[in-house]
Amino acid sequence: MARLGLRRFPPPMLLLLLALFLVAAAAAGKGKKRGGGGLRFRREGGTFKVLQVADMHYADGRSTACEDVLPEQVAGCSDLNTTAFLYRVIRAEDPDLVVFTGPTPTHPPPLPCSVIRLILRLTSDSLVSCIPGDNIYGADSTDAAKSMDAAIAPAIAMNLPWAAGIGNHDQEGTLSREGVMRHLVGMKNTLSRFNPEGVEIDGFGNYNLEVGGVEGTLLANKSVLNMYFLDSGDYSTVPSIPGYGWIKASQEAWFRKTSSSLQKNYTNEEPRQKEPAPALAYFHIPLPEFSSFTASNFTGVKQEGISSPSINSGFFTTMVEAGDVKAAFIGHDHLNDFCGKLTGIQLCYAGGFGYHAYGKAGWSRRARVVSVQLEKTGTGEWQGGGAARIMTEAEFRMGTASE
Repeated sequence: MARLGLRRFPPPMLLLLLALFLVAAAAAGKGKKRGGGGLRFRREGGTFKVLQVADMHYADGRSTACEDVLPEQVAGCSDLNTTAFLYRVIRAEDPDLVVFTGPTPTHPPPLPCSVIRLILRLTSDSLVSCIPGDNIYGADSTDAAKSMDAAIAPAIAMNLPWAAGIGNHDQEGTLSREGVMRHLVGMKNTLSRFNPEGVEIDGFGNYNLEVGGVEGTLLANKSVLNMYFLDSGDYSTVPSIPGYGWIKASQEAWFRKTSSSLQKNYTNEEPRQKEPAPALAYFHIPLPEFSSFTASNFTGVKQEGISSPSINSGFFTTMVEAGDVKAAFIGHDHLNDFCGKLTGIQLCYAGGFGYHAYGKAGWSRRARVVSVQLEKTGTGEWQGGGAARIMTEAEFRMGTASE
């Protein structure tokens, strides 16, 4: 068995049980990349740590003011506070991979936020969150490419591999959604991919990453942890369906095929393993199933409605049927940071990270850290076979406007 711990600072750690099975060996020291640009577990501690950064809403740096901070924190607060917070979290956590789940640059929406909320509430049962943008602080991103460069600069400066997906606001600036993703895949140290080659698929930024065992072991070149990234879209393009976009049938088909192939390789190719390797999924907009929880069956905070699509495209069921995804991580609703388990899958919010994004004055910006932990055998080797255990620790690092 494995456990999912939710830790905030300064409150004590809370634990949830999460059943995951993995065959793996840990990677050496600071060696974060596998041969060919992949990833691997560390030897020390048998861990692989992912820092998830959601909803940075980075714009024009020093000239972009913070939103929803305490009155005494307003003066001098800007995008640079977001940069400082990211540096601090990276130094504190030393992650093996940084995942940005969008949106990164922001741009004013074409209508005032209050009007967008009213339109969507009149045409949909979904509650909606959107960024005030120009309506409060003036111009947002004047150059989307430069905004992305600045937002991700700390990960690049600290020579960390990183991966990104896009949210529902990234394309509202000077680049299209396709342009945003093409820029991301061209940046230094990125593991982001535009889309799988030779596959007709909706959206941009649908790809998977594989995490291998320690170099020099039988599992060095075997994917012992898989990560799926999907573009959950922005807004519906179907006139009869209001509200946000959703993961499409073509994306689900790619996911099913990829998951099946990874599982077959893991259990059929030498060295053969008894259990499929577990997987994590990352995207931006919450699935309707995130509305399944009440205060009695989730851990964390829910302070706003679940802004999911107004239809259910079935991706949660697809993940359940695939059998390898053990947790899915999202952003979008900045004031939610809860985690709940449904049909064997943990559904987790990251909480809002950026100071230019909407938030709640006095409620800290935050990031989610997931650490996958392996067990050792009685001889001190990292354990293989279906009996191995992963400890997945989800933890929040808090930020204040004094960053």
